Amino acid sequence: MKHILLIGAGRSTGSLVKYLIDNAKENSWDLKIADRNFDFINASYFDLEYVNKIEFDVTNETQRKELIKSSDIVISMLPAHMHIDVAKDCIAYQKHMVTASYISPEMKALEAEAKAAGVIIINEIGVDPGIDHLSAKKVIDEIIEEGGELKDFETFTGGLVAPEHDNNPWNYKFTWNPRNVVLAGQGGTVKFKQEGTYKYIPYNKVFRRTELIDIDGYGRFEGYANRDSLKYRKVYDLENISTMFRGTLRRPGYCRAWDAFVELGATDDSYTLANSKNLTFRSFINLFLPYNPSDSVELKFMHYLNIAHDDIELFEKYEWLDLFKDVPVELDNATPAQILQKILMRKWTLAEEDKDMIVMWHKFIYLKDNKLHERHSSMVVKGEDQTHTAMAKTVGLPVGITTKMILNGKIAEPGVHIPIKKAIYEPILSELEDYGIIFNEKNIT
Repeated sequence: MKHILLIGAGRSTGSLVKYLIDNAKENSWDLKIADRNFDFINASYFDLEYVNKIEFDVTNETQRKELIKSSDIVISMLPAHMHIDVAKDCIAYQKHMVTASYISPEMKALEAEAKAAGVIIINEIGVDPGIDHLSAKKVIDEIIEEGGELKDFETFTGGLVAPEHDNNPWNYKFTWNPRNVVLAGQGGTVKFKQEGTYKYIPYNKVFRRTELIDIDGYGRFEGYANRDSLKYRKVYDLENISTMFRGTLRRPGYCRAWDAFVELGATDDSYTLANSKNLTFRSFINLFLPYNPSDSVELKFMHYLNIAHDDIELFEKYEWLDLFKDVPVELDNATPAQILQKILMRKWTLAEEDKDMIVMWHKFIYLKDNKLHERHSSMVVKGEDQTHTAMAKTVGLPVGITTKMILNGKIAEPGVHIPIKKAIYEPILSELEDYGIIFNEKNIT
């Protein structure tokens, strides 16, 4: 019997838990799910003899160590900053670990200790990062094996609302942690390389530098640059590539409208607002606008952000959010970002009948036989319901498959890794196809 410990039972774990349960009997697993909140897990699962629910506080060091010590592998679905203590305990007790989060410098620093302990720690095995690595590396390796030389690589992913449930002027609803959406782009200066030139975009300009992308059957999207693309040149063994660009997808018009919140300072999470509990949405927005008692908040908003009077479509996005109404904030000691999140959650939360959608798109330009060729690869996945959302499927299933591969000895190299080796990406992509997660590839030239 192999013992799996899943720490964290949030919105993205529904499909992961089902996958682990579906494979438990065949592989002789038992599953412990540890968290404070189990709202996103089917309650009937806890009637199974091999599934246990544990009330858990990750900061309780004694409880955490005891749970990890009694497991064979730990899946951490905690917020990214909480993984390190879990990883250190895994190394101390020689237990393997899987997480969907980006490798942090602190996690990478555990490489030597993990190898010495014979511990496998797989990171970046969700959707983005995760499926993007698997699918991109597959095509990159194919191009190189065919004698091609990769020149440009661009990749974009977006968590969006499915078209049939897209019924608001922003063409967007929350499909994952709302806080992460509000704080998007704040992880430092965006870095990438484009046609041989290094490019850097500060946070206050990220949402005004976008690229339009068309995906067959799903229309047009816009993409904005995401984090540090340059570090993946070494990871993908593409250090001499001319273009390396990672981005996030939204529908056209979103980025320009969102940029207003950035420019105002409404996404700032670094300080709290005095008397925030007594603010309204209207007075909150007015905090960031120039003082002029003779002008309305709406007029100051338009002047400050250079919104033309006839740009009705853009202004309607803000009106639809009730931004200029006296709706009470009712949040004490709140940051601007926290108040903005509350404003957005009133209108951007998925309704019970809504379905989400994950869209991923890669572009490869390569030289072969003295000619430039272009290849596109795209994936679109729609959610089934509020448990098995597209986000939950594309995050949770790769995590589950990777866990199975480690327990079955298919992944055996100790250390801190991301999933870019053929022996890892081929079987995971193959199994993902069984769940409808399929890439469509086409050659443009």
